[in-house]
Amino acid sequence: MTFAEQLPIVLNSLNEGFLQTLKLFGITLLGAVPLGLLICFGSTSRFTPLRLFCKFIIWIVRGTPLMIQLMIIYFMPGLVFDNPIWGGGEPGRFTASAVAFIINYACYFSEIYRGGIQAIPVGQDEAGLVLGMTKGQIFFKVKLLQMIKRILPPMSNEILTLVKDTSLARVISLHEVIWAGEAFMKGSQGISGIIWPLFFTAIYYLIFNGVLTIVLGKLEKKLNFFR
Repeated sequence: MTFAEQLPIVLNSLNEGFLQTLKLFGITLLGAVPLGLLICFGSTSRFTPLRLFCKFIIWIVRGTPLMIQLMIIYFMPGLVFDNPIWGGGEPGRFTASAVAFIINYACYFSEIYRGGIQAIPVGQDEAGLVLGMTKGQIFFKVKLLQMIKRILPPMSNEILTLVKDTSLARVISLHEVIWAGEAFMKGSQGISGIIWPLFFTAIYYLIFNGVLTIVLGKLEKKLNFFR
């Protein structure tokens, strides 16, 4: 099979894999951003058991590789508890991957949130309380946008890292873009022994990360009025 014949087959497979990558990326952000805020509130809570529990979870997640977390979340229910909750096939692998990624990134985001909140002067809380505002009103009406400005650079870095980390899902055979490119080395759709599709996957990541870099950069400029 010539290169011209291989190209449309490879691109179609890579496009399908990249759509899976985009879905995992989007769902991870949708879940991890709010969950990270909840974990942040828990880790700074005055209720000691909750605070210690959240800090313990953060310590475990940040101290172990995401690849190990993926394998534990996907394989442990079936192998240890004889209850394969994720089911079989691609939907089950995708769900397990999404859960693992959301928990992992929520813990990292929670620490970024915590740093952003603690960087805001305490005097703003005191002023809000003097004006009769509740702690919730102070956070959402006074501190939230300032926190977003402070955390945007480290959050942007984590978001760009997430794009590349989605490739780790292939450890549980999720058919993301790198899995699709690697498959042509072993044999896929009548093609085997070629490596160039794997290099093509880098282009997908470069373009997507380039677009995200531009978008996040523009967002950061819009928040410059907090300087």
